[in-house]
Amino acid sequence: MVISVIIPTLNEERTIVETLRLTAGLGFDEMIVVDGGSTDRTRTIVKSFQFDDRTSGGSGAALVSRISQADDASRVLLEAPPGRARQLNAGAQAARGDVLLFLHADTHLPRSARSSIEAAMADQLAVGGRFDVQFDIPSIWSYLIATLMNARSRLTRISTGDQALFVRKEVFEQLGGFRDIPLMEDIEFSIRLKRRGATVALRDRVTTSFRRWEQQGPLKTVLSMWVLRLLYWTGVSPHRLGRLYPPAR
Repeated sequence: MVISVIIPTLNEERTIVETLRLTAGLGFDEMIVVDGGSTDRTRTIVKSFQFDDRTSGGSGAALVSRISQADDASRVLLEAPPGRARQLNAGAQAARGDVLLFLHADTHLPRSARSSIEAAMADQLAVGGRFDVQFDIPSIWSYLIATLMNARSRLTRISTGDQALFVRKEVFEQLGGFRDIPLMEDIEFSIRLKRRGATVALRDRVTTSFRRWEQQGPLKTVLSMWVLRLLYWTGVSPHRLGRLYPPAR
């Protein structure tokens, strides 16, 4: 099973090095970073990152993106028009994997990530899945939010990008990839994915940044997200919601 990791970036110079370093040691076959026009050092950092034995625990040679015709680590970087959906679709189009794993630049996978995905996708009825989530800052708020996110996702089979979605590439292509909308692209895709077949809710936990909740405060952020999703479910256009609620970075 060939697994491609696709990481969208936009001004992630503070997070991307650690994400690349940790992901490079997990034995995936391909890593593709898709930048949406960063104005900081993100692209320079990715281009200079060396996928060698020092970062990958001995398996680094295979981690240089196979979109390259030569062993050039800088070719792990692609560029696409800004917008997470566009960036993810560009990475998926370039990927050679049987399974696509979509990873946020501020999210770290567990050491068991590859084996857990392989076990999940060994079931031919499974079309994709996601991980449970935890936050990088321990607190009552972060524990409560993560617990509710995981429970809601397991109940509804609807996932967010923070949970590191993975999907068979052939299924991704059949579904037409992510819709080109400014936000909620992860939820919209996971709704279509669960209609396509069985999805797996892994108990393994990814660790993601708590920065979004820190910026506005946990309670205000949770309430904003509930309002956002309520408006989405009632039919408000994601383009209009994108103007009302610009993504926090």
